[in-house]
Amino acid sequence: MTRDFETERSNMVDDQLRPRGIKSDAVLNAMRNVPRHIFVPESMRSYSYNDSPLPIGLGQTISQPYIVAFMTEHLDPFPGMKVLEIGTGSGYQTAVLAYLGCEVYTMELLEELAVGTEKVFSALGLSNIRVRHGNGFSGWPEEAPFQAIIVTAAPAYMPDKLVEQLSEGGKMVVPVGDMYSVQYLKLVTKTGKGIIENNLLPVSFVPMVE
Repeated sequence: MTRDFETERSNMVDDQLRPRGIKSDAVLNAMRNVPRHIFVPESMRSYSYNDSPLPIGLGQTISQPYIVAFMTEHLDPFPGMKVLEIGTGSGYQTAVLAYLGCEVYTMELLEELAVGTEKVFSALGLSNIRVRHGNGFSGWPEEAPFQAIIVTAAPAYMPDKLVEQLSEGGKMVVPVGDMYSVQYLKLVTKTGKGIIENNLLPVSFVPMVE
């Protein structure tokens, strides 16, 4: 029997995202329209719209839909926003930002994932994404500054080079902490007087490695 993924996406928004406080109509619309099941291994597709992260191979995961929506909303995305994403992974978070009209520069340490996601983005017609295979701790200096940075793996410490690559007024959402201790999702805002850090919620992400 063919699954009705469109209805499952709609239910995901209404049952998982709205009740937990995701308010942005643009973000909710993106989550309702970006096909998460395309970014999930075929063997896991029946679980695509469950309220949980899923394995995508190579020791990596696709984040829980709520976390994707929560992180996206805190960036305050808008069409044309220049965003650096560290940790392309399956490409789902990337596609959500691209659907919102952002110009997304995404970096992935694992070459197999970087190559695979480019093919998916092309198949979906997402032309506002650039993919680089490389070390996320270094960022993408030749394209800096970025109006927003989103990090989808957890460094043990705040990555200074990424902070440097934020434009003034820019925001970064990043989980920080060792995988064997408490990680906190942080909102970093760069001002003319320095950096403001706010803890948003405890999380559990795969480690960000060099």
